[in-house]
Amino acid sequence: MYWDEKVVQKLEWNGEISNLEEKQKIADKIAGFAKDGDVIGVGSGSTSFLAVQAIAKRIKEEKLNIKAIPTSKELGMVCTYLGIPVQTLLTSKPDWCFDGADEVTPQKWLIKGRGAAMFREKLNIANAKKTYILVDSSKFVEKPCEKFPIPIEVFPDSLYAVKEKLFELGATSAELRLAKKKDGPVITENGNLIIDAKFENVDESFEAKLKSIVGVIETGLFIGYNVEIIS
Repeated sequence: MYWDEKVVQKLEWNGEISNLEEKQKIADKIAGFAKDGDVIGVGSGSTSFLAVQAIAKRIKEEKLNIKAIPTSKELGMVCTYLGIPVQTLLTSKPDWCFDGADEVTPQKWLIKGRGAAMFREKLNIANAKKTYILVDSSKFVEKPCEKFPIPIEVFPDSLYAVKEKLFELGATSAELRLAKKKDGPVITENGNLIIDAKFENVDESFEAKLKSIVGVIETGLFIGYNVEIIS
């Protein structure tokens, strides 16, 4: 038995997609990697949104059996709307995954998490055999925090304790992320808060340093992961 109506009534991105033509080419390219039987980890962001639609088109036209492990409720609903079966890491392991990024350095270090889904994104990336990071030309930087802060997911009761430790690590700013179109802070899908912290100096051990702070659930800094940049 199925519901008479879909939760998502109309498939559209919430807001304007910047660099749309460039992102659509990237989305079409990643859709070409999909093959019958794949379990694909689906990341968040506007390019991933376009990529899911391109993959759904191939599924329909070529009668492919493909399942998705989405990193956010938003992309999970998009997959469901498009008829792509949704799995979790409890039921399946991703053959490969794709995701976006807010910043990409020459060493392939990433900053992710403007969509507040970095914990689930890192789970997919850590468990997939291969990860493709989909970025347009605006995302390339020389060093982390050049354009965006590092999102840090924290247990709510540890908010002030974590902020104190971040400043001890050299943070130049550490701000609680506030929600838009609702009062109060952003609440992650795991029920936590996000601190956006900027640092002048980030080295290869910095992700581990951030995660060693008691109260930090995960960070949007990705260092040393097996990723291929698609641009």
